[in-house]
Amino acid sequence: MARIEDVAARAGVSVGTVSNVLNRPQAVAPKTRARVEAAIAELGYLPNESARALVSGRSRTVGLVVPDVTNPFFADLARGAEEVADKHDVVVELYNSADSLERELRYLGRLETQRVQGILVTPVDRGGRAVEELISRGTPVVLLDRGRPSRSVCSVSVDHLAGGRLAGAHLAELGHRRIAFVGGPLSAPQVADRLDGARRAAAAAGATVEAVETPALTVAAGRQAAGALVARGAGDRPSAVFCANDLLALGVLQTVTRDGLRVPEDLAIVGYDDIEFAAAAAVPLTSVRQPREQLGRVAAELLFEEINDAGRHGHRQVAFQPELVVRRS
Repeated sequence: MARIEDVAARAGVSVGTVSNVLNRPQAVAPKTRARVEAAIAELGYLPNESARALVSGRSRTVGLVVPDVTNPFFADLARGAEEVADKHDVVVELYNSADSLERELRYLGRLETQRVQGILVTPVDRGGRAVEELISRGTPVVLLDRGRPSRSVCSVSVDHLAGGRLAGAHLAELGHRRIAFVGGPLSAPQVADRLDGARRAAAAAGATVEAVETPALTVAAGRQAAGALVARGAGDRPSAVFCANDLLALGVLQTVTRDGLRVPEDLAIVGYDDIEFAAAAAVPLTSVRQPREQLGRVAAELLFEEINDAGRHGHRQVAFQPELVVRRS
């Protein structure tokens, strides 16, 4: 493999000039830069990223830690973040915490020791101590899909209380008076907010919302919750279900249709997130839409603002409003 010294010799410049072309091209005269770039192309030289990180003190990567990479919602967030990172010639390194605090702490520590430029994280750590420690040691962090009033960190989130209100009000307007909320764990702030919003809207219309807590936000958990609801019999079950995300809603839809119930005639269903599969379901799902890719893009933009201008960067807390998408369920 060609070495940086070989490139310098071919271009007739110093090793330092080649390094500047790779790392600070604006500092090199255009004619010299063109000569070095031609030598790089002729020799097929590939920069040693590890060596560059040692010199600069930072790698050309940012970390992204999410609780469930199998959830299409987080895949869309990652796509938005990657779009912005690519414009900065930076790679996104993705980690799945699987909603485990122990794994999250291990991955955050690993990213810090790798000297990543910054970290996007949907934290499992509700107290935020790990994030605060990262910030205190100089690693830029942006919270993704989590709000925080703290001025010490940027955050990008959605008003999930408003999202819950949209779902609760919609079902109440359709005449439903007994509504089940399927989701969990209820200790997760975004899940609790969606339930709270639905209850407030339903109460205003004289309806009630019963919480059916699930251990996770998955299709399997939705199937299990739906099985328990269907087993109650027609006179004892709610007439509508609001699910904390679309994966749960798809699980509910699969179970109730398998057991012979009609959607929405026997049981109406509303999901949350509006992932691609919601519209493609056997009965297209009504869902509360989050701007998934936009969340990822804005979070990454805030992160690079801080990375590139840490001295003047002001932390911001960006909150998007959700939107109800009405379909057939």
